[in-house]
Amino acid sequence: MAVRVAATLRLTDLMAGDAVPVEELARRSDTNADALGRLLRHLTCRGVFVEREPGSFAVNEPAALLASDHPAGMRAWLDLGGFGGQMDLAFTGLLHTVRTGQPAWETVFGAPFWHHLATNPQMSASFDASMAAGTEYVIDAATGFDWSGTRHVVDVGGGTGALLAEILRANPDIRATLVDLPDTVARGRQYLTERGLNTRCEFAAQSFFDPLPAGADAYVLSGVIHDWGDDDAVLILRRCADAAGPHSRVVVIESLGSAGDHPAMFAEMNLRMLVLSGGRERTIEDYTAIAAEAGLDFANVHTTPLGQAIFDCGQRPERASRDR
Repeated sequence: MAVRVAATLRLTDLMAGDAVPVEELARRSDTNADALGRLLRHLTCRGVFVEREPGSFAVNEPAALLASDHPAGMRAWLDLGGFGGQMDLAFTGLLHTVRTGQPAWETVFGAPFWHHLATNPQMSASFDASMAAGTEYVIDAATGFDWSGTRHVVDVGGGTGALLAEILRANPDIRATLVDLPDTVARGRQYLTERGLNTRCEFAAQSFFDPLPAGADAYVLSGVIHDWGDDDAVLILRRCADAAGPHSRVVVIESLGSAGDHPAMFAEMNLRMLVLSGGRERTIEDYTAIAAEAGLDFANVHTTPLGQAIFDCGQRPERASRDR
């Protein structure tokens, strides 16, 4: 928590590489000098920051990781006022989740996860930024599917358009539609406009539980399905199947849950998704089952170089014959 407070206060940024007396640092950070000094002495004893001379503190190698411009992005994830910090604070309600099987988020913050984001623009923006982070994984997902022959992609729950931007950059003949809630789509429009890609993209400000824009060649769900329990996941996939019709694809991109290479990561994320929103991590067999319930079959499942699973789905034969 001390590291989180240091990140939230941007202490590394405020030191600017110099040893700063605690009174001056308190002025810069709008904090109490005595309390700030106690915090920093605790952290220096743990190897974060260094006290160059009595009462003056400076950044060391671990503290440098908390800089706002550090490529690791650690400060944003630790910031108690942003999504990363709030996500971990939700675990103070873990006992409620274990006793009831229900998400802790509502108990801790007073509203269900998605409602909380929808009514808190600052937190919603922080969530969108967090979901767009990890550029290497976005590129990995965008290049992990063969888009040849695809003319129109609909990114369902596509956030601010980071994945679509990579798809559009790599495939100049593709046009796209970004589907997400209104505030997020507005940020997505700005993101794609800044990259000169907005003229190739339409924007649908709506819930993906409502009917989706129909007739595209591919409907993409990247990191969406694991946010939801089985009933809601089936409904989202069914909306995609309805819009896709018998000749289009539904492309699901997720981290692959298994007892294989990363069981600890799977176990942690599986618990985290329950605590936050009631979602869950899934195995190939799990995804196959919910896809079938939504009227979809997996034509192909493969793993990207960074370990993301891409499921290429089409309508089940009996459903496709009904839709003709």
